[in-house]
Amino acid sequence: MQLTRAADYAVRVMIHLAGHPAGVRTTRDELAASGDVPEHFLSKILQALSRSGLINSHRGVAGGYVLARAAETITLLEVIEAMEGPIVLNVCLTTGPSCERKGWCSVHPVWGEAQAALTGVLGRYTMAELAKAAAENLNRCGGAEWK
Repeated sequence: MQLTRAADYAVRVMIHLAGHPAGVRTTRDELAASGDVPEHFLSKILQALSRSGLINSHRGVAGGYVLARAAETITLLEVIEAMEGPIVLNVCLTTGPSCERKGWCSVHPVWGEAQAALTGVLGRYTMAELAKAAAENLNRCGGAEWK
């Protein structure tokens, strides 16, 4: 199991947006540069994040992108699921008739526990926490100013 490149880029974009004060708009060019995101991926990522209600886009000269909610309320899990869909480690963990073996399979509870652990960890971290950590890491390493 591995996250797609699009999910990785989406996390970078969201951390960058979370590093700005609420309401400050960020341009596409800035998002591409700060997250090292190729232009051809950026449109797809921004559309998915917008559709999921995580960001808002504004057109025009003063346009750009902003978080749709406070960074403290957006989790890493939400960002990943905006790009990947719901995390399901095995088809048997979906609701409804997905596997005939569900009722007696010895590994079914293991898959459930693993999925709960993964989503629990990803749901525990907010964009605000990750943006703060990113800024601290840049400062500690003598990196460039937060854009």
